[in-house]
Amino acid sequence: MKASQFFISTLKEAPADAEIVSHQLMMRAGMIKKLGAGIYTYMPMGLRVVRKVEAIVRDEMNRAGAVEMSMPVIQPAELWQETGRFEKMGAELLRIQDRHGRDFVVQPTSEEVVTDVMRQDIRSYKQLPKNLYQIQTKFRDERRPRFGLMRGREFIMKDAYSFDRDQAAAQLSYRNMADAYRRIFDRFGLTYRAVAADSGAIGGDLSEEFQVIAATGEDAIVYCPNSDYAANMEKAEALPPAGTRKGPSQAMVKTPTAGKASCGDVAELLGIPLETTVKSLVLATDLSNDAGETVKTQIWLLLLRGDHSMNEVKVGKAPGLDASFRFATLAEISDHFGCEPGYLGPINLKKPVKLVVDREAAILSDWVCGANEADFHMTGVNWGRDLPEPDLIADIRNVVAGDLSPDGKGLLAIERGIEVGHVFYLGTKYSQAMNATFLGENGKPQFLEMGCYGIGITRLPAAAIEQNHDARGIIWPDSIAPFTVVLCPISPDRFPEVKAAAEKLYSELIAAGIDVILDDRNERPGAMFADWELIGVPHRVTIGDRGLKDGQVEYQHRRDTQASKMDAAHMTSFLKEKIAC
Repeated sequence: MKASQFFISTLKEAPADAEIVSHQLMMRAGMIKKLGAGIYTYMPMGLRVVRKVEAIVRDEMNRAGAVEMSMPVIQPAELWQETGRFEKMGAELLRIQDRHGRDFVVQPTSEEVVTDVMRQDIRSYKQLPKNLYQIQTKFRDERRPRFGLMRGREFIMKDAYSFDRDQAAAQLSYRNMADAYRRIFDRFGLTYRAVAADSGAIGGDLSEEFQVIAATGEDAIVYCPNSDYAANMEKAEALPPAGTRKGPSQAMVKTPTAGKASCGDVAELLGIPLETTVKSLVLATDLSNDAGETVKTQIWLLLLRGDHSMNEVKVGKAPGLDASFRFATLAEISDHFGCEPGYLGPINLKKPVKLVVDREAAILSDWVCGANEADFHMTGVNWGRDLPEPDLIADIRNVVAGDLSPDGKGLLAIERGIEVGHVFYLGTKYSQAMNATFLGENGKPQFLEMGCYGIGITRLPAAAIEQNHDARGIIWPDSIAPFTVVLCPISPDRFPEVKAAAEKLYSELIAAGIDVILDDRNERPGAMFADWELIGVPHRVTIGDRGLKDGQVEYQHRRDTQASKMDAAHMTSFLKEKIAC
């Protein structure tokens, strides 16, 4: 490709609404253009990156035995109603109607459609296993789309779905896909972690996320430096504390804490460690009738150590609670505690509540909590003496750096990551809801065992940039760069020998199968170099009149601070060896 034939559209400044590095650099490098909130046009430079990501994914999916298909972007609501997700998925699911008033959705994922395909065609266990995948446009109506391709509304995703005869076979398919994902992310040339994850709204029992490590990542990744343990924050278990609870050493006292509503402020006022305070969080669950009307509301009080934070996923799995819990209203709190938030606690309640106590809070003695009266806290509180032993003790907090690793091999550390892939073992969640069965070896109907596997095709380039950039612009890995090599002739219109040498090297590199672009725009060297550093092409060869007189050109990798003189005659073999590495 020659630059004069291509579409290069770089900007000196990023748009004001571009908040993170990847968004800023993709806009400045002319890779994407904003069309609407969370909706972008993939420009030729950016599309080349997307296509290279797709090619690697497609190659490894095919190698793993998956078969490509394509499912509609617009899907009948009836399928989503079968699984209940038409109502449950919330506002992110874009619902539309055709001219006849029939309901449809714009697909955010395709479990329902692929299950419908399989229930029509799979009759016998002899037809299994099967694994189908697509690389297709998706749409999720994000409340606040931001960060460019990182959290857009329209995006491209690879989603695959495995179907098996039993749980053991399904877990083999899952492992096969998890291994394929490791090959895919290895080929991308990015630093990543595969972490145990919660399955979330899609459901299922076994799940891993693939996280590209980046300081700007939205997700907290928990790992043990001394072992292979890694999990996302929602999944990481906080082990039961070692040791036993000490006996009381203080009397319980109602203590003035005027204007000190947070655990941190109370600890500072009283001159005590924050970890001896207990925070109170009030939740509610609503029991509804068949008409969807709330017939009963249960209020829950969660107690955690003052230096810990609630993990909503864990809370949703605590006995009696579920993911539909909500935070209680001020009216509900006042009705049960007789006080506004900031001074709440488990003592002197107006009405009974269900109590859930975190493992660490359950072993505290002489602790501090709200007195259920404005401007007062209770100090010297003890289980068994001042209030009954907790009925329900559960892991409901986020882990922190320095906690024991669940595998017992050291202490936990935390880093930031960007989720770009996710694998799930679904079991029969969708096949049961949609009655997708086959005849087993015993001649009886059985539900298909399923797995699903996603990669954010258009999110991955943004994640790669967050991990690989500097003050000059993007630094692409070879495997997904828009071009692998750029040739920069200096003043080829003035020096025919420079133009001829550039054309010769260009032809040799094309013949060698190297993805190269020749910048034949006759730009000033500074402007030309700035463009390619911003775009992030990993290998640059500069061809100038002075160097050619000595048989030399200049080579510079995008990460290098300065160029190196090289023998012009051996440049093709050098680049072949360099890129192969």
